[in-house]
Amino acid sequence: MVFAQTSPPDVITTRLTLDEYRAMEETNSERHEYRNGEVITMLGGSVTHSAIASNFLIYLGFLLRDTDFRLYNSDLRVWIPEYQCGTYTDLMAVNGEPEFNGTRNDEILNPILIVEVLSPSTEAYDRGGKFRKYRSITSFCEYLLVSQTEPYIEQYHNLDRNSNDRWLWQVHSHLERTIMLHSLNVEIPLTEIYRRINF
Repeated sequence: MVFAQTSPPDVITTRLTLDEYRAMEETNSERHEYRNGEVITMLGGSVTHSAIASNFLIYLGFLLRDTDFRLYNSDLRVWIPEYQCGTYTDLMAVNGEPEFNGTRNDEILNPILIVEVLSPSTEAYDRGGKFRKYRSITSFCEYLLVSQTEPYIEQYHNLDRNSNDRWLWQVHSHLERTIMLHSLNVEIPLTEIYRRINF
């Protein structure tokens, strides 16, 4: 298999069939995004990125433990049928049982909340093309973009579940702030998201 390096320098792409991609993901320790035949390898990560994602999972997991909401980390893919795209989120929430893509048990179709911790190599895509793809998912109604360099979170919430073009944007930029997650009906303080993170 030959990978071609593209810009930015820590993203590597190749072309595979969907079956080849899925077989590779079952045995590979790295994570790859599938974009209609193109496979993107996202290399690297940071301690801060991992800690923020873990803080989210731990705190929300505690808040939601007696509800119908389920949380998933980056071990499962979101499958976006309209774009023939399989991608990994830093965190996603599902209301009730997850809906899987056909017979797959590693590709979820019905996230309501998606959280992405921003990295320099993926920030533009997370804000642009990836968000556009996520918005094609009927169940999806809330998106958080989380900075790992400062206490700064952008929140997008769909105001009209019958439409895909009425998203409210809100910024949370002070540690004393609390974010209301509309999709889950819970609040999470920024101090919990950024617990033990030094800027």
